[in-house]
Amino acid sequence: MSLIQTIAPALRALSMNADGQLPRVRFTETQTLPATAISFTPPTNGSPAEQIEALRAAMAGQDDRTEVFVPGLGLFSIKEPTPTTGRASGKIAVVTGAAQGFGYEIALGLVAHGATVVLTDINEEGARSAAQAVNEQYGPDRALGLAINVTNGPSIANAIEQVTRHYGGFDLFISNAGVLKAESVKTQPEKDFDFVTAVNYKGYYLCVQKAVPVLAAQHLARPEYRSDIVQINSKSGLVGSNRNFAYAGGKFGGIGLTQSFALELVDDGIKVNSVCPGNFFDGPLWSDPENGLFVQYLRANKVPGARTVADVKAFYESKVPMGRGCQAEDVTRAILYLMEQQYETGQALPVTGGQVMLH
Repeated sequence: MSLIQTIAPALRALSMNADGQLPRVRFTETQTLPATAISFTPPTNGSPAEQIEALRAAMAGQDDRTEVFVPGLGLFSIKEPTPTTGRASGKIAVVTGAAQGFGYEIALGLVAHGATVVLTDINEEGARSAAQAVNEQYGPDRALGLAINVTNGPSIANAIEQVTRHYGGFDLFISNAGVLKAESVKTQPEKDFDFVTAVNYKGYYLCVQKAVPVLAAQHLARPEYRSDIVQINSKSGLVGSNRNFAYAGGKFGGIGLTQSFALELVDDGIKVNSVCPGNFFDGPLWSDPENGLFVQYLRANKVPGARTVADVKAFYESKVPMGRGCQAEDVTRAILYLMEQQYETGQALPVTGGQVMLH
């Protein structure tokens, strides 16, 4: 963990406004001390807690100062939250797998509710293009696009570092990136099982591990502040899925991670929950004409008697009491609820149109 990832989020929390919103903090590499800046030298070899307490002391009585200079490191500039309205006003959210599909739609929904979003994806060009589209619609710096490979710890750490340099930290981390390869247990190649498990299960663990230090630093600086980690799970994390065992197994495991993370991270002011959507029929995961689930399930003979993709889709729609697939706004509402509900952690919230119910 870099010193930037301690100081920037701590400054966000220490500068919380009267509405409970944390500002943005922009880091600039410079060796020049501005006349208006506070000069702060962190304790040598100090722990994050010791560094934050020293920063708190340096900031005491300096409410009108908006710049902190750390010799040998650079300048931290405190900027007021972008004026927005909505249930996520002032929040900064990081979303993985956000270049397209569910992740992109969730990011758009959060922006519409007042958040600033960081769209991350293994498809860097797609993430940056998606962020540009958000900024064109909602105004400058409402979105940032970054590369991330959720199966690679250094890639995640680099993305978190870039977020911290640009915004100072974040309030919500959404682990959304996921993949699926449906096939019988009798025939699925080991490499396909490993790929699905690495993204859906291991990727969630790695993302949480790299995100926690930033969120914990904000809580250390402002103990009443709480942040959120939300895993986008699936109804397949609640009930088994025929000829889709690799996906379901990873999602079942993800709920175990959520419950375990929630127990551990509550002391860091972090709530951890999962949202378990029903089938997002309109997204590329299901509807891609080459590799979508409708095509995969047709090839795998998962739907008896189905001869076309339309047959497969009609079969799955008939399973939902509300008669339609899950939509991105359904999931966004669930995320907003979990953020607002301060007395909820370690939960797996179904959003399935009644297809799967808790018991």
